[in-house]
Amino acid sequence: MPPTLYRDTGYTLRHLIENIEGGRIGLPDIQRPFVWSAAKTRDLFDSMYRGYPIGTLMFWETGAEVGTRQIGTEAGDRAPQLLVVDGQQRLTALFAVLTGCKIVTKSFDEINVRIAFHPEDQTFEVTDAAIERDAHFIPDVTALWAQGGYKPTVRQFFQRLEQASGQPLSDAAKDELEERVDRVRDLHEFRFQVVELGASANEEQVADIFVRINSEGVKLNQSDFILTLMSVHWEKGRRQLEDFSRGAVVAGLPGPSPRNAFLDPSPDQLLRVAVAVAFRRARLQHVYSVLRGKDLETGKVTAARRQEQFDRLAQAHTKVLDLTSWHEFFQCVTAAGFRSRKMITSDNALLYSYTIWLIGRHDFGLTVDELRPVIGRWFFMAHTTGRYSNSPESQMEFDLGRIGSLPPGDGRAFTAELDRIIAANFTGDYWDISLPNRLDTSSSRSPVLFAYQAALNILDAEILFGDQRIRDLLDPSVQPAKAVDRDNLFHRKALAGLGITDRRQVNAIANMAYVTWPADELSNTDAPHDYWPRITDAMDPEVLERQVRWHALPVGWEQLDYLTFLERRRQLIAKVVREAFETLTGERPAYVPTTPADMIAAGESQGTEFKASARWNVHTRQADKSLRHNIVKAVCGFLNGEGGNLFIGVADDGTVLGIENDLTTLESQASVDGYELFVRQLLDSSLSTPTATTVRIRFPEISGNVVCQISVAAAGKPVFAKPAKGGNGATDFWVRVGNATKQLHGDDLLRYQEEHWG
Repeated sequence: MPPTLYRDTGYTLRHLIENIEGGRIGLPDIQRPFVWSAAKTRDLFDSMYRGYPIGTLMFWETGAEVGTRQIGTEAGDRAPQLLVVDGQQRLTALFAVLTGCKIVTKSFDEINVRIAFHPEDQTFEVTDAAIERDAHFIPDVTALWAQGGYKPTVRQFFQRLEQASGQPLSDAAKDELEERVDRVRDLHEFRFQVVELGASANEEQVADIFVRINSEGVKLNQSDFILTLMSVHWEKGRRQLEDFSRGAVVAGLPGPSPRNAFLDPSPDQLLRVAVAVAFRRARLQHVYSVLRGKDLETGKVTAARRQEQFDRLAQAHTKVLDLTSWHEFFQCVTAAGFRSRKMITSDNALLYSYTIWLIGRHDFGLTVDELRPVIGRWFFMAHTTGRYSNSPESQMEFDLGRIGSLPPGDGRAFTAELDRIIAANFTGDYWDISLPNRLDTSSSRSPVLFAYQAALNILDAEILFGDQRIRDLLDPSVQPAKAVDRDNLFHRKALAGLGITDRRQVNAIANMAYVTWPADELSNTDAPHDYWPRITDAMDPEVLERQVRWHALPVGWEQLDYLTFLERRRQLIAKVVREAFETLTGERPAYVPTTPADMIAAGESQGTEFKASARWNVHTRQADKSLRHNIVKAVCGFLNGEGGNLFIGVADDGTVLGIENDLTTLESQASVDGYELFVRQLLDSSLSTPTATTVRIRFPEISGNVVCQISVAAAGKPVFAKPAKGGNGATDFWVRVGNATKQLHGDDLLRYQEEHWG
């Protein structure tokens, strides 16, 4: 029989309050935004008054010895022996009402939770001005538990009731009402069922137990555990994270502020940055054990090791919360053309880019001026390609690994490595194929749309037909004289006359532009070939030329059929984005190209996958048709993701094997031309869409062996593959997630399609 990880026990409410006040039970939520409504607190008291069950509490032994001092605090701050894992909001509500302690609201205001009791009806209400005036209520039950407050509260209640009724209360009535008030006061003897988990339980076990007994199915994540651990051993550090987060949200606080145009950070987000800076870890699964002082090899926990690890975290913590660093980083984001959170689709892109900024500043000794262009380029790439959207922790681990292999303090190596990764993502195929395909959407929250808007800001572009700068329209600190937004170049009524009414086509990114119409054109719904000559005849030719270039209008666009216009404009938008991005290189030379050997050496990732062969089974030493589906699946995954490179003839560990064995199975067509024909036919027969424009096949020689490199661009619409067992229909949907290819079904598939393509 396995050892029991818990014990059942019980606490009265008074006992719980005493232990919280004495520090034995840690209840950190008292100082954190209270997510319950006052009405929910009222209902809690009503349930207790009626003797209803209100759920089990779950505590967890912290392993801290009695009297253990918290890290970095005065001697009076002791680490609690028990931490509330389940029931924090209930206990916070009860503690706040019984003690009169203020709680912090979502808007970071400090308030008292005031609950009123109606003895005649035996009901509870949230106190308001009307209840304050109503003599039939005790307007604030907190007074019933205050020292020396019970009897005066009851006397005052009787006096107000008699004054309101104009006659004295009988002794029997007073006895009955006082008995009901006594029942409220006696709630401090209400007994709670408590499950106490032993210190031997690890975070995974606690999370599993929590989910199994929590009726709401709420899950605890790794950052919850680390913040919890900080509450036990380093409450000051957690409060600093929360104060910083509060300062970023609340306006008008005195002194320097972390408020910015891009992000309202949460404590766990800031914690992730600190952990990455301190331990070079993006995955939090091992950090909890590290911060407990646990040796990952021996499993032994020591206070000395815990102190050492918290010291490392504290150093990183100070760097992360440094306001100068914080705002200097956002200058990089602004320099990359982004103006506000309305242009940000990924908080992870901001947070992980900030992590890299901090590492470059403190570990590689780069100046702020040296960092601004390279971090601007990095953020532009990471946000546009969705680098940290799928499996963000895995991708960041990869990036931290690349940086971690560099010589310490070598700033040139740091910037060169970042540019090398950027170049591996912003390839010629990306600009020419992937980006135009990704622009084939109507989503107003598409990262590639914001990349185009950022490009227009970088190029200091004007709105079409006007002289106002687009950067001013998108700057939250600038109030334009009149609102200008994106509008249709082909008016919806003109398109309806052509039989085009599909909303996705009508509002396609390529049909929208920042435009200010002349006053006499505001109500016109003409086709472009009618309104374009009228408006442009009066424009300065030089102004018209640059606006046509910035707004990516094809030559003679007004005469093109609609679908041709969309296709050509997507290609020109991609060129504008590329032109703007290349201005971010500053004085630096062209990027160092990433060779196939570099990609293989970097290992499998979101954009790179290895297959030992496509036709020859290296284990059975014979031809194997089942291997072909692995190629189809991998290409399908890249098409439905952000694109990437599949290398055939490379083992999972990066060993270059070559495709010589595969070639021998082609018999009379045993050449790279025959191999390319085989791959082309395989993909065209197995996928739901032709791949001539999205897949390129090359045969580089690496370490004396020829491999097949299949470069895949992101598809503009969902692509399906035939199942492994064959069949006439292409029904399987695969997508690249981290360093794996995953099949999606049902709601997950629909959700992904909506988020990815709009």
